[in-house]
Order: sequence, then structure tokens, then C-alpha cells
Amino acid sequence: MKGAAMNRVLWTGLLGLALMLGMSAAQAAGDPVAGQKKAQACAACHGADGNSTVPMYPKLAGQYRNYLEHALKAYKTGERKNPIMVGMAASLSDQDIADLAAWFSSQEGLYDTPAPKAVKK
Repeated sequence: MKGAAMNRVLWTGLLGLALMLGMSAAQAAGDPVAGQKKAQACAACHGADGNSTVPMYPKLAGQYRNYLEHALKAYKTGERKNPIMVGMAASLSDQDIADLAAWFSSQEGLYDTPAPKAVKK
């Protein structure tokens, strides 16, 4: 191949790689719309939008996305022990986890109120 043709092939390959990586990153970020559909199984304990009204079930709405992902992955592997959550998380894919975390973290809940300002003495 001559210089111009080789450059075109190289740039086309790099563009294709960039597009594939971009799609993977978008999927990894999670889709809150898909997460809302997947969260129907969670609603019985955590509420439809993640704002549980039962004190023994944690509120997930407004929780940090990365915390939710970490917690679900830990339940899935058994690192975190809870018979109900281990069973619920066992069949979740990484994309399911990302979608659920995107949904619950996008809801109004835990961290919607700014932390109180420190009192100056």
C-alpha cells in the first residue's frame, strides 16, 4: 500500500475502534430508562422509585451510582451477605447492574438535600 491509502486504512481502523470503545463506555455507564424497567423486582422492598417506606429496607433513591454498582456486585459474588439480595443479584449482568444503579441514583432521595454548613465558632 502507498502512503495515502495506508493512512486512510489506519484512520478508518482507528475510527472504528473509537466507536466501539465509545459504545462500550455508554453501555457501562448504565441506562436509567432500562434500569427503571429492571427495577420492578426491587419495588416490593425498596419502593417503585427506590424510596422505601419500610425502615428495614434501605432507600436506594439518590444513592451514589458507584456505591450501588459496588453493592450489587458484592451481593452477586457473595462478598456481601444477605440471603435475599444474594438471590436477587445472582442473575444480574454487569449491564443490568449499571442500568439499575443509573435508575436509582437518578431519583430524588438520600442526597437531594445539601449537607448542613459547618457552624463557625
